[in-house]
Amino acid sequence: MTTADTAQPTRIGFVRQLAIDSGYTLLGFPLAMASFVVAVTGLSAGLGTLVVLVGIPVLGCTLLLARLFADIERLRIPAVLRRPRTRPIYRSAQKGDGIWKRMFTPLSQTQSWLDLVHAIVHLPIAVAAFSIVVSWWASAIGGTLSFAWDWSIPRGPDNQSLAELIGLGDSTFARIGLQTTIGLVCLITLPVVVRGCALISAGFSRLLLTGIAEMRQKIVVLTEQKDAAVAAETTALRRLERDIHDGPQQRLVRLAMDLGRARQQVDGDPDTLRNTLDEVIGQTRETLDELRALARGIAPPVLTDRGLPSALAAVAARCTVPVELAVDPVLGTSGGRLNPVVENTAYFTVAEALTNVAKHSLAANCWVTVANQPGSLGIKVVDDGVGGAHVAKGHGLSGLTDRVRATGGTLIVVSPAGGPTEIRAEVPC
Repeated sequence: MTTADTAQPTRIGFVRQLAIDSGYTLLGFPLAMASFVVAVTGLSAGLGTLVVLVGIPVLGCTLLLARLFADIERLRIPAVLRRPRTRPIYRSAQKGDGIWKRMFTPLSQTQSWLDLVHAIVHLPIAVAAFSIVVSWWASAIGGTLSFAWDWSIPRGPDNQSLAELIGLGDSTFARIGLQTTIGLVCLITLPVVVRGCALISAGFSRLLLTGIAEMRQKIVVLTEQKDAAVAAETTALRRLERDIHDGPQQRLVRLAMDLGRARQQVDGDPDTLRNTLDEVIGQTRETLDELRALARGIAPPVLTDRGLPSALAAVAARCTVPVELAVDPVLGTSGGRLNPVVENTAYFTVAEALTNVAKHSLAANCWVTVANQPGSLGIKVVDDGVGGAHVAKGHGLSGLTDRVRATGGTLIVVSPAGGPTEIRAEVPC
């Protein structure tokens, strides 16, 4: 798992970014050298004394020192990559653990060994980046200012200038002209070269220090979302089966019995037949109404045809508790329609929340707000009822968390005893 700084990256000026990249590569060399020495020395000493058990604490201390250097590198990476700061969550020893278990704690974590690998492998990259950046800065500054120092270079048959070596002669103009040209080329390409070196070094560091942990965390999140989607689908199917069994199925059984009774009354008792047929017609209408209600719970046509605002307005109108609805009007326009999965999730979140309000809250009023936010759809349902709502299994909101998590969103229920109850959902768009 990882922790990330939520600060958004900002635009950085050209000169400031050049200074950041240069400072990163120049400081990276001594840091990489120090971490390499510590890692190689500690690893050698730990493996060499492992047979007498002394190597275990030595390796543990080495991994902790590698983690320290890794944390320093993690602090430096965001300025170069312009990404939020991220740090893997290391597992710490629990209270009451013995001394040996505490020593084995860093040894049992994959990220600790990745930190050690980074301390060893990053040195060649840091040395190369340092050498290139120093050379480019020296060439850019020295070349463009060659007119100021060229006079101080001694001349002679054993000290030929670059201009003389390539056949341009040994005149002052040729020497200064060539050196200035090289300096200007290096000066123009300096931001690109320094930026490239910094990106390669920082990108490699991020891959080992946070990238693998982030990928593992994404896999865990995707697995949880898949499980949540399966759980939500299973819950919805069970509810549909129960509703069909308790409602339309029972009415259809009674309808078949009434029709059988009507057939027996065709020749004998027209008045009783007429009453029976009236009952059959009433049963048919009630069955159709229940089937329509079930269809709205599966795929409401108004949501598909007219959009989220109209669908939520219909849900609010059916609620037995007065509902004040505020929905971003852009969500109902053709250009503001969201992904169908997002719309369905928002619809069923509000519908399930209002059902819970009507059945359990004893509320007098309810407020629903749906707003289109940057990168997500915000949903808030508040009532002035008695409170006590939660998402534990067996309660009305139990399947709502799984439905929202399946889209990568979050659901928070705040419902103290005595109320009010507030349900907040964030669904990624």
